[in-house]
Amino acid sequence: MPESPAVALTRELIRCPSVTPADAGALDVVEKALKAAGFETHRVTFSAPGTADIDNLFAKIGAGAPHLSFAGHTDVVPPGDPARWRFDPFSAEVSDGRVYGRGASDMKGAIAAFVAAAIRYVEGHGPRNDKSWGTLSLLITGDEEGPSINGTAKLLEWARMRGERFDHCIVGEPSNVSTLGDMIKIGRRGSLNGRIRVMGQQGHVAYPHRAENPAPIIAHIVAALSGHELDRGTTHFERSNLEFSTIDIGNKAVNVIPGEARAEFNVRFNDSWTHDTLKERILQVIKAAAPSANVEVEFPPSNAHSFITKPGPFTELVVEAVRQVTGLTPELSTTGGTSDARFIVNYCPVLEFGLTNETIHAVNENVRVADVDQLCAVYLNVLERYFRC
Repeated sequence: MPESPAVALTRELIRCPSVTPADAGALDVVEKALKAAGFETHRVTFSAPGTADIDNLFAKIGAGAPHLSFAGHTDVVPPGDPARWRFDPFSAEVSDGRVYGRGASDMKGAIAAFVAAAIRYVEGHGPRNDKSWGTLSLLITGDEEGPSINGTAKLLEWARMRGERFDHCIVGEPSNVSTLGDMIKIGRRGSLNGRIRVMGQQGHVAYPHRAENPAPIIAHIVAALSGHELDRGTTHFERSNLEFSTIDIGNKAVNVIPGEARAEFNVRFNDSWTHDTLKERILQVIKAAAPSANVEVEFPPSNAHSFITKPGPFTELVVEAVRQVTGLTPELSTTGGTSDARFIVNYCPVLEFGLTNETIHAVNENVRVADVDQLCAVYLNVLERYFRC
């Protein structure tokens, strides 16, 4: 049985070793397919000091409102040791009804599915560049798995400056837990990193009165922050959580009181907080835990804000499309890490619906062939419903 366009495109994309920031021809594959279907395409490169130049793709067809966009990324995380893979991570081998390769589920399979769905929709309804059925566009970046500086955020602003106005967006991140159709992401928690440095006074352990040990102080701070209840969750979010990732004194001499101690943490926070209010609370807890200690706290810059697209007509449209194709009613969730949807929400309501996330970033990442085709059918159903409204 011949491969569907969505599966064939998935394999073609996987064969491009587009480990961030390399594109390796992935955007060429997408642009070629869309151009052939009549889409207007633009390749836009962004740069910033200390970062790699990133190539991005904006493609559109139609004009006016409503304007629905699909968004995603062609870059992937490194595959690790290829010897640990069942197949070469960029060979896109098919076995037992699955396509294997880095990026299969995160998220080249979804990009292939919505490109194939968009092309099929245009073929069925005619390539319109007037206002007869609105605008369909695609925002594709190569900077999601990296620092996310020269990708979606800048591409959105570039499009806005050209006069584009987005009404709704679907991001093809792997939103489902185990079965296609079990979950739609309607928001994400924000992320904030923190670094703590406690300065003490180095000395001999036999003469503690001549030194100041920072170890008990940082231990007290770690316990205070770890035990502090930031909130109890909100309507659409679970409770915010702060987790320490490292505690480091770096002292190799057992008879020396160390001169300083360090710790690093990450907070995944809900819509109760902004970066500023969260920083203020953390500093208050640290001050209460170690009121007289010499403590420095640093918060590296973060563009990972909490966001939510509250359920409404657009959400209901996508839920019904998923239900009709898969037979499942998806859970509306805000769990998981960050995504480029955090930038898109500043321009329009955004949902995330893609493949399953069982093997993302793992050795032998793979996707079911049937899931790619079913996802394409969901996207096509969304298009039919959206532009019919």
